[in-house]
Amino acid sequence: MKQTTIAVINQKGGVGKTTTATNLAAQLASDSTSVLLVDLDPQGNASSGLGLDRDSTGATSYEVLFGHVGLDQAVQPSGRDGLYVLPANANLAAAEVELVSLQGREFALRKALEPAAYDYIIIDCPPALGLLTINALSAADSILIPVQSEYYALEGLGQLLQTVQRVKEVLNPQLDLLGVVLTMFDKRTSLSEQVQDELDNHFGDKVFKTVIPRNVRLAEAPSFGKTIFEHDRWSKGARAYKQFAKEVAKRANG
Repeated sequence: MKQTTIAVINQKGGVGKTTTATNLAAQLASDSTSVLLVDLDPQGNASSGLGLDRDSTGATSYEVLFGHVGLDQAVQPSGRDGLYVLPANANLAAAEVELVSLQGREFALRKALEPAAYDYIIIDCPPALGLLTINALSAADSILIPVQSEYYALEGLGQLLQTVQRVKEVLNPQLDLLGVVLTMFDKRTSLSEQVQDELDNHFGDKVFKTVIPRNVRLAEAPSFGKTIFEHDRWSKGARAYKQFAKEVAKRANG
């Protein structure tokens, strides 16, 4: 199995990006499959959502980006089979400014991840199209876009796809769209159905068949430092992410 690096990206906040990154990473990981979750968001929600203390993590993605420490010195076991985390905290916010003067600034993350030996690397991007996100796109094989089923869901997607296209042309020719996943789906509303139709029209077979439902248990899980599978493995959210991870694995290795 070749290593697959997936950037989970949407410059809009509150679309279920971190929830998708953490639960996908957790579901893909197992005894036989190793996964590194890279927290590239200064909010550090992927780190805290897996129970890591953002403020006492020692080395983080910030130090790794600038070569202050090696990847293996910063990566932490998550306490779950096969799942490892490169944590982040608020220090990472300074990276946007500090990267500007760095030579090869777009490739800092790619370089930092070179020694990584995992089956999957999942990058949780910040909700912005700055240099951190450009670094994620330069380091990734493919991108995964979570889109919430609400008004203005597709707003900003054009800008995101333009950025992806520019990175593909100039920095990373192998970058590909793995797919678009619909989050916070409520089948009782016609709005959710409308957004699904719009996505199907725009992206065709790039839209994942699995939709992630609006689910209280999903929203609660990070506050306990747990994945949805640990918090309530029989919930609608857990079943959806389990099915979604199968689809991702199939596409990534297909």
